[in-house]
Amino acid sequence: MQLQKSVVAFPDTEDFRTAVTRVRASVADVGGSVLALRSEPLDRQDDAGLVTAWNEARADEYAELAAECEKLVAEIDKEFGKGKFTLAELDEEEAELEKLRSWHARIRARDVHHCDGAADAEEALERAAEAVSRFTTAVFDRTHG
Repeated sequence: MQLQKSVVAFPDTEDFRTAVTRVRASVADVGGSVLALRSEPLDRQDDAGLVTAWNEARADEYAELAAECEKLVAEIDKEFGKGKFTLAELDEEEAELEKLRSWHARIRARDVHHCDGAADAEEALERAAEAVSRFTTAVFDRTHG
């Protein structure tokens, strides 16, 4: 049998089975179809290859997240340099931090093989949270002090 368009491999977990159901519905909405199969690697090398590919994709996601966290830290440092301590700016920085936290949670949910990049991303997210905390203190000191 020749498969068309694409083949996607997911770990066989409850979260991914739920995701396949959502993908199936989305594809059906545009007139497509999904054929979901449970498969098993033929040998240890195939299994290791799948895990490696999965972890490389997570490592890329974690690296991108860490870079965005560092951008947030740099943005806050820039605001300190300009002395721009407004509630509106604080709202923006807090919203960005929440977006990063949500993104981190989504990556962690997919990180079923415990990718090495997780620790670096968590440290970057902590630095971003600390920067937002410093900025929050500075804003409130200047607007309510």
